[in-house]
Amino acid sequence: MQSAQPLPFDGKAFVRTLTTSPGVYRHFDAAGELLYVGKAGNLKKRVGSYFLKPRMEPRIAAMVAQIARVEITVTRTEGEALLLESQLIKSLKPRYNILLRDDKSYPYIYLSTGEDYPRLAFHRGAKNLPGRYFGPYPSVYAVRESLNLMQKLFKVRQCEDSYFRNRTRPCLLYQIGRCSAPCVGLISVEDYRNDVRHAEMFLEGRSNAVIDELAEAMEQASKALQFERAAKLRDQVAALRQLQAQNHVQGASADMDVIACRIEAGMACVSVLFFRNGISLGTRDFFPRLPLDAEPADVLAQFIAQYYLDRPVPRELILGEALADQAILAELLGQYAGRAVELKSSVRGERAQFLQMAERNAQASLTARLASRQTLGTRFDDLQKVLGLDESPRRIECFDISHTLGELTVASCVVFGPEGPEKSHYRRFNITGITPGDDYAAMHQALTRRFRKLAEGEGARPDVLLIDGGGGQVAQALEVLKELGVDGIEVVGVAKGPGRRAGEETLVLADSGRELHPGSSSPALHLVAAVRDEAHRFAISGHRKRREKAREHSVLEDVPGIGARRRTALLKAFGGMQGLERAGVEELMQVKGIDRGLAERIYASLHG
Repeated sequence: MQSAQPLPFDGKAFVRTLTTSPGVYRHFDAAGELLYVGKAGNLKKRVGSYFLKPRMEPRIAAMVAQIARVEITVTRTEGEALLLESQLIKSLKPRYNILLRDDKSYPYIYLSTGEDYPRLAFHRGAKNLPGRYFGPYPSVYAVRESLNLMQKLFKVRQCEDSYFRNRTRPCLLYQIGRCSAPCVGLISVEDYRNDVRHAEMFLEGRSNAVIDELAEAMEQASKALQFERAAKLRDQVAALRQLQAQNHVQGASADMDVIACRIEAGMACVSVLFFRNGISLGTRDFFPRLPLDAEPADVLAQFIAQYYLDRPVPRELILGEALADQAILAELLGQYAGRAVELKSSVRGERAQFLQMAERNAQASLTARLASRQTLGTRFDDLQKVLGLDESPRRIECFDISHTLGELTVASCVVFGPEGPEKSHYRRFNITGITPGDDYAAMHQALTRRFRKLAEGEGARPDVLLIDGGGGQVAQALEVLKELGVDGIEVVGVAKGPGRRAGEETLVLADSGRELHPGSSSPALHLVAAVRDEAHRFAISGHRKRREKAREHSVLEDVPGIGARRRTALLKAFGGMQGLERAGVEELMQVKGIDRGLAERIYASLHG
């Protein structure tokens, strides 16, 4: 007896049950996969548009044909619906939504507090350290340039606290006039704090106030016949004025982002020009996923909702397209920011020029991206011909090994698809339990750990498996795949050519043992070399991180009863490991939380 087929979803009947309130709706297919998330000011009217219209665009009809279930969430306002829609798209990544894929945290400038001599530093990630954070900046380069200016203008230290506390003489930065050497007391706490205050004012955009203060101090120094101090202040004022002339953009408000979008050949580019305190911080390009054909206004609306609802919002957003929900979005961003936020699409004068600049950037970046993707497609097709595959590969994986004289071996696995590197699928393997320097054993272990999961039904199967090495390494790959019962993967070794010259690599085919020499003009070899080089880079960076972590390992970590808090207290009390090693048991006991038994264990650990 055949089981009954599930009844098709009756969208018209479902719409009759809906409310006219605002909310969010979610389309699911028969397998329970989320197809699309949308928001509506009127749920009945918006959801009904999918099922009651006699004609729909082909792209919408293709999605509607898959709908097996619709879920709704009613909200109080349309603004709440917009916020919920953005959060669901970012967390659930529905197949048919526009998705902003670049969600990396942006860099900030960090200023420490609670110290006599605070430091400025680059920061990215959670803001859990006590202090002030200035930003976000559009790129690491913008932060580095700003920190470089801080050194020139205000000479506030940027060194790590551990380095600062253990200095006995000024470093090179003092010699070249980039630091005032607070580490050895060449500047008073009061003068240093004044420099820090000026740096804060500058980062807040109050550069004119800084100039006024310095100019007044220069006059007072001159009247007091302190001509050397007056000359230094004069040079500082001149440097600040020169910086203002170089970086100030006429017409830019204190805080403004200019956003433009271009769409071509199924790909979108959103280009953002950042202005803070009337100074241009540069531009950044985003390439959101477009599973459905979309208009630039749709892309901009989704971009703004996904991007700005978890980042500081500028006071003004200049848009290349008018948005359907522009007023609602402005109100929501204003509530989030705690102040008014303006969204403008019709601008004139300087703002129109900025918008044209953003549009040109978006078009140029999109053209370059499309050209790069076409080149990549050509390389994939050529690799199919060179390897004699039935179809062009969709997933290429490459493994490489890195170590220093056999120490702390790391294996890398990188993944490339038709659109380039798929970094979310990259993996590293810390290799243990082998003879140091045995690259064959390291490759065998890494491949076993990777493909054991595939044999158990987890993970994606690569079409081509590249191994950085010759016949010996390829043999390891074949052995692992055979042991695990994994087949259908083309295994290719990438052996270096004579003199290790680029373009002369040999491809070793595992199945037949044949060696191919595509030559330096081969698009297929260009692709293989790019993937191999990326695996090499990823392996080396992982090995270096592991090596640095091992070298930073403190002897104190091996002492029972010593956690992070007591370790910090000990190092602070004795000014570092050297002072700690010179301390006796009685001195160790003076530190809070250290009793005699623990002090004796610490002393024994430090002195063997």
